[in-house]
Amino acid sequence: MGLLRRNKKDSGFAEDTYVIVGLGNPGKEYENTRHNMGFRALDVLASDAGIDIRRAKFHALLGQGKIAGKKVILAKPQTYMNNSGIAVREAAMFYNVPSSNVIVIYDDIDLPVASIRIRKSGGPGTHNGMKSVVQHLGVKDFPRIRIGVGAAEPGDDLIERVIGKVPKSEQELLDKAAAEAAKAAYDIVALGADIAMNRHNHAPAKPKKNKEQADSDDNNNL
Repeated sequence: MGLLRRNKKDSGFAEDTYVIVGLGNPGKEYENTRHNMGFRALDVLASDAGIDIRRAKFHALLGQGKIAGKKVILAKPQTYMNNSGIAVREAAMFYNVPSSNVIVIYDDIDLPVASIRIRKSGGPGTHNGMKSVVQHLGVKDFPRIRIGVGAAEPGDDLIERVIGKVPKSEQELLDKAAAEAAKAAYDIVALGADIAMNRHNHAPAKPKKNKEQADSDDNNNL
């Protein structure tokens, strides 16, 4: 069974309570990096729902409020990314939620920049934060929202890619992705994961080419 109750058929859980976790690293130096997209999306969700995330508990900063009439706990683990599961497990166990009511938001280098993917279950992939979450929860069947940050170019350093400086043009894309991920989390709580997946599982629209770019492409195809 794992450490958490797996689904809503099990008795004794808090059916209308959700723990929504954004993964990231604490500290100013990580604030606007690609690896902190979980924190960024959670901040948007908190702002939209009127929730303050500032209470220190369970190795995390927490905020509590309601979304669509349901109790939500918003959590930003303060353990640094590789130990994120400690905070997730403590919060989920304390609030007695089934794994289907734990929503984790995080960055993913395997997705194009600013794309969003929701899954209801699955392995952690290459993400160390998610590896920790799966390990500490003891289950894989919990919803997750992946925010694409793009892979490193051949020869580039992966660590620098995820925690290094982000160009202003890309920051704007990531801001939009954070807002989309926040809406996705809201929809999972309000409407269920299946409807949220139908609404949000898509790649971002490609920017329109100006006439000069289009003409150049046409010439290259001759």
